[in-house]
Amino acid sequence: MNSQSELIAEDIHAYLKEQEEKSLLRFITCGSVDDGKSTLIGRLLWDSKLIFEDQLAALQADSRRIGTQGDDIDYALLLDGLQAEREQGITIDVAYRFFSTDRRKFIVADTPGHEQYTRNMVTGASTAQVAVILVDARKGVLTQTRRHSYLVSLVGIRHVVLAVNKMDLVDYRQERFEQIRRDYELFAGNLGFDEIVAIPISALKGDNVLKARGNTEWYDGPSLMNYLETVQVEDETRKKPFRFAVQWVNRPNLDFRGFSGTVASGQIAVGDEVAVAASGQTSRVSRIVTMDGDLEQARAGQAVTLCLADEIDISRGDLLARPDEAPHVSDHMEAKLVWLHEQPLRIGAEYLLKSGNRTLPARVRQLRFRVNVNTLDQEEGGALALNEVGVARIELSGALGFDSYRENRATGSFILIDRLTNATVGAGMIHQPLSSTAGDGQPLRLTTTDRAFALGQQPLLMLFPDDRPETAGELAEMTESLLHRQGRHTILFDGHAFLRQSADLLANDVGPDPAALLPLALRPLLQAGLQVLVTGPADSLNRLARQPDILGAQDLAVVESKQLRLQRQDRSATSPLTTTDSGRRARQIVQALRSLFSMV
Repeated sequence: MNSQSELIAEDIHAYLKEQEEKSLLRFITCGSVDDGKSTLIGRLLWDSKLIFEDQLAALQADSRRIGTQGDDIDYALLLDGLQAEREQGITIDVAYRFFSTDRRKFIVADTPGHEQYTRNMVTGASTAQVAVILVDARKGVLTQTRRHSYLVSLVGIRHVVLAVNKMDLVDYRQERFEQIRRDYELFAGNLGFDEIVAIPISALKGDNVLKARGNTEWYDGPSLMNYLETVQVEDETRKKPFRFAVQWVNRPNLDFRGFSGTVASGQIAVGDEVAVAASGQTSRVSRIVTMDGDLEQARAGQAVTLCLADEIDISRGDLLARPDEAPHVSDHMEAKLVWLHEQPLRIGAEYLLKSGNRTLPARVRQLRFRVNVNTLDQEEGGALALNEVGVARIELSGALGFDSYRENRATGSFILIDRLTNATVGAGMIHQPLSSTAGDGQPLRLTTTDRAFALGQQPLLMLFPDDRPETAGELAEMTESLLHRQGRHTILFDGHAFLRQSADLLANDVGPDPAALLPLALRPLLQAGLQVLVTGPADSLNRLARQPDILGAQDLAVVESKQLRLQRQDRSATSPLTTTDSGRRARQIVQALRSLFSMV
């Protein structure tokens, strides 16, 4: 280590004060496989003398044992720590490193170059301010270079360094560098970058990494480190409208009620008026409370508790803003989606959308198009596979306050979560709100799925065939009770009573078989999105089970004497009922329903 170690040893308080006053820059390195991303960061740390002695000893030992540079130091081993990364000589997971120079602090994310790890690259880029995009001077701009550049623009990075690496392998030829620079600028012209700075480097030899070297006399620009230390990345969050997502309603006693969270953007002062985005209720800030005492003013990045002058309804996830700078509030939105999971996006399936501290059931109603990130062409498609990007229209179960991602990264982004596995399956950047019409001015035509979505469930028909009304009713009642406790909207339909009364009404008329009227009575209940439990004679209900289409029922559960038979459009299953106790059988039924129907 350099003088920083000496300063730490001599005066730790002076060192901490110096670090506190330095600005922090977050940047990523990305590009195609073997472009030298990990080597570049390792070189930066090495030349900056920011490697501890034990790290240096381990690096030297690893370079001799598994390095790819002969007798020289393999700088990539500083970043590629996973065994699989070292065995394959590639980066798989995002590796973060903190370091500082005399002028600035840095957090760098080394992201993988393989296409299959694009989701890891997006994760690393999501918080970065500058992207260093590497290009192998021998290969020029490749497909993965274009892919990463598009994703960098997608997450809002506006400052890009085009690092043309391995210049030593093309004899430091200026014409080769200029050709790559022109090719890249031609491609990236429509990506919305504020600045593209091209630098010829050799990460392995150190040319133009820390200092300008003599091998590129024709280049008069900054070295990479010089650029990173001086690039002006203005923290615009403080200039944006005030946004405060409530993380916790802080009420330790009857005399205090505050709303804790972090100021996402803008600033707020005691006496300022604020409004709840979803409800529009307003009040004024009476106190700004922190662990170190009250503040007169809070700004972006500060974690505070706001106390308001009025008792208005605010809960976790609500977004506070100034009344004259309100965010969008809607239950429909259009957003760019990056799909992060092996299971492809299913149009119409229900997910959980998490934006800030708010989580809502959500459904992708339409995938407008997919984006070919290699050519930037728009392509039609009904689904998104892993690492694909598309523009989708999303419906929420309730109103959400948000901004467009371009206006505010904190309040314009979200993730989609699989309801069954809790896996994060997608990342989204909001374009714009859509009205609660389909976006084309035409009213929505409500379907069974729409009504069920509003109830937060899927419609389901459960049949309890039993010629003994007393036993079938008991099991159905217990099952309904368990579903009701889980927040499901259910109804218990007594098929025995319905058929008996229908038979009495039709006794003197020549009409249909009473059992034929059963679907007519059940269909409206399913169309309302309810989960319907039906008891009745075995022959009538088994006839229904063989003809679920006449009810419009996609999902069907039949409780037979010894097992539960589950049926849906794409698969079916059976689950044995191993007990005769009605309570335990009911719990087994609900558990089996949840395992097959994720929305149940």
